[in-house]
Amino acid sequence: MAEADWQAVWLTLRLASVTTLVLLLIGPPLAWWLATRHSFFARTVESIVALPLVLPPTVLGFYLLWAFSPNHALGAGWLDIFGSPLAFSFSGLVFASILYSLPFVVQPLQAAFSSLGKQYLEAGATMGMGPMERFFRIVVPLCLPSFVIATVLGFAHTVGEFGVVLMIGGNIAGETRVLSIALFDHVEQLDFASAHRLSLLLLGFSVAVLVLVYGSMKRRQQRLLPCR
Repeated sequence: MAEADWQAVWLTLRLASVTTLVLLLIGPPLAWWLATRHSFFARTVESIVALPLVLPPTVLGFYLLWAFSPNHALGAGWLDIFGSPLAFSFSGLVFASILYSLPFVVQPLQAAFSSLGKQYLEAGATMGMGPMERFFRIVVPLCLPSFVIATVLGFAHTVGEFGVVLMIGGNIAGETRVLSIALFDHVEQLDFASAHRLSLLLLGFSVAVLVLVYGSMKRRQQRLLPCR
């Protein structure tokens, strides 16, 4: 592959890694809150989290681009603090990717937390464990396969983004030109040999992700873990 394509590979992996790390920090608390609350407000938040699943990526990208503009509060505040615009930057891609990939991390964890039997938490409470200790010493180990699935799905979904990253980042080499944008460029230029190479790379990655996810689900079923 050409040097520009390797640069796109590295940028994509960097974007997916940073996004997944942030999602693993904010996703589990949000999933736990959604799994343990049944109010109208919680269901409203749940719907907002799931919105990227049905909303066209270009719609989300358009409104994020509008919000990232220096003419609006978020973009203007970022520009004042960091001295650079949020739109058409790697930081802007991270913000957009977090929102776009959020349901792929939250939903598997929420489903696992919802299916966790209350007896495990009650047993921990009788042993004197506080809420945080019960979460990290009981919930996380029992639901570990779901954490693996959420991590893989969040990472893979970020790698495959196109509409959102194109709207937010454009096509700046070394800054916002990720794999999906590079592939689109090769097709536009009728460079089908390079397009084939990138497509095969993404195809192989997608197959590996599915094998890992379904393998993890199968092992979870065989072990009969409480989180199903």
